[in-house]
Amino acid sequence: MSGPAGDSADAAGYTRAGAGQPERVVSLVPSLTDLAARLGAGPRLVGVTDWCRHGAPAGVARLAGTKTPHLARTVALRPDLVLANTEENRSGDLERLRAEGIAVHETFPRRVADVPAMMRGVGEALGIDAEPLAAELERALADAPSAGAWPRVLLLVWRKPWIAAGPDTYSSDLLHAAGLRNALTEVVEGDERWPRVDRERVAAAAPDVVLLPSEPYAFGTEDLDAVAELTGGCAARFVDGEALTWHGPRTAAGLRELTGVVADVGRHRGTRCADTPSAADSASPCAW
Repeated sequence: MSGPAGDSADAAGYTRAGAGQPERVVSLVPSLTDLAARLGAGPRLVGVTDWCRHGAPAGVARLAGTKTPHLARTVALRPDLVLANTEENRSGDLERLRAEGIAVHETFPRRVADVPAMMRGVGEALGIDAEPLAAELERALADAPSAGAWPRVLLLVWRKPWIAAGPDTYSSDLLHAAGLRNALTEVVEGDERWPRVDRERVAAAAPDVVLLPSEPYAFGTEDLDAVAELTGGCAARFVDGEALTWHGPRTAAGLRELTGVVADVGRHRGTRCADTPSAADSASPCAW
């Protein structure tokens, strides 16, 4: 159970020796800002990224992006703790902060099952009991329905170039937890976590449906014609990007949304965007 701040090891193997509850916290990841606020540490946040939309207090210092944090401003804020993520932040930036004597708590949940432990770890680093939030997610995961058909899904995350979620990602594991199968599982090679895709690769993946999240690229109806060209007219569905990519308090919401996709695919299986007059038509199967 999380509690008063003690020795806390992070995903990078660093241990923050118990030195009391951190009162000045910087978060370099939007999902961790959200988590810190849900745990009640919002008022202690003194710096966040420009992309932290949820949980950041009014007037908090904005420190640019996850890959381009303003390190001098971060150091000047004199934080007791920096919350970071192995994949979203650059290791060199985190090492520079540690070299300044700043405690950095680094997270890296690669699987949905890793998220409750990650939440508990952040709670320990903040000196807050995260057990209720972590246990709630564990119950949601245990209650997730098992699917028999395992629809094949292509989860696009970027355009120009087209990039999709590979099988070795948190988002792909969330698909699996909801009863969906990443269509790229047999297509990607090696450790391609975020592979570029083209028409040939998508055809080989043979997805039943394409998921278009609201972030990191904000897909909209204006993208549907290009998506249809990429996928050969495969039906598509818009989904909440935060729910699919923000590990933490929003994981349960992502699971609920994806279990809805399972049911929808059953109704739309085999439908192609080309079967309708216009892919941009909101009534099209391209825009469930």
